[in-house]
Amino acid sequence: MGSMLCAIMIIVMAKQKKEFTKKELETLSAEEIINKMQHENYSLLNSLGAEDLRKEMVPVGKACNTAINYFFRTTGPKNNPEKHNKAARKKLVKILSKITPGSYTEMPKDAQNGLVIGFNHPSLGEIARILTMKIDIMGDKPMYFPVNLPWYEALAPNFDRIKRLGIVITPTITPSTWKKMGLKEGTKLYEAGNRLKREFRNIYTDLSREAMKNGGVIFVAPSATRQTTVFKTEKVYKKEEPIIPTMSVLALKLYADPEIKCDFLPMAVLPPKGYKRGLNFNKKYRLIPGEIMTAAQIRKKYFKTEAPEKLDNFDWDFHMKIAEKLPKEFWY
Repeated sequence: MGSMLCAIMIIVMAKQKKEFTKKELETLSAEEIINKMQHENYSLLNSLGAEDLRKEMVPVGKACNTAINYFFRTTGPKNNPEKHNKAARKKLVKILSKITPGSYTEMPKDAQNGLVIGFNHPSLGEIARILTMKIDIMGDKPMYFPVNLPWYEALAPNFDRIKRLGIVITPTITPSTWKKMGLKEGTKLYEAGNRLKREFRNIYTDLSREAMKNGGVIFVAPSATRQTTVFKTEKVYKKEEPIIPTMSVLALKLYADPEIKCDFLPMAVLPPKGYKRGLNFNKKYRLIPGEIMTAAQIRKKYFKTEAPEKLDNFDWDFHMKIAEKLPKEFWY
């Protein structure tokens, strides 16, 4: 009985997340932090005193990781990585299409340039539908997805297998998550978290440029959080309050490189009736493309100087192109 109890305790301890020391938080680079989350079972959220945010995503993370492992374990040929990856992607599309169905027949299939796709984010459900759509009709195009830190920690142990599916995830700390973390300004934890938040953004910028140069796809939610409507409030829609400049900041960073000629595509997510904030299994979503905004159009209309600090109206216009594809109840 005693030996069995010891064995159980060892298993439980092995599954517990490790925490970074204060010195590691101060000295390790963002790349080193990410590597430890991927391969050594470390939790940045726990280390920053935000364990509750991590725990919220544990059930979803377990479900995703179990599914990914299943796709690779039950497909072949395992001695041919390229064919194995292709078979796993095919099985993923087949199963997700049944349990998380979506319609995306109007989405472009043969874009030559890199593509930034911005979408409204009413639930977790559209993420599964977006992944299915990307793998189904965009094939081997590399896909880059900025993932909020709680989501990232849940998926990090399977980073390498997710990458084999053609999906590269990178952590980000959204304003909403930063606020929920509740770090006290002026403390060492606050300084460490703020530094990593900034370095995560820089890593994402570098990956985004790489994706665009390789003709890849970036998916990003302009709201930076789940919200029911495209515009956060009516005042934002009426330009009486500022809009989050997610898309314009990304455009400025990408177009700072003259070699990049990527286009921006607004995509409307129409969730099913009676949807909730979760995955909404067995309920059909629609992914509806708006009018594409080409690099040439964006530069001509929004770049008033050679190196502007901001792009006036770009974010509002982008949101509006999403809203126009949806019923008014989803506007604001």
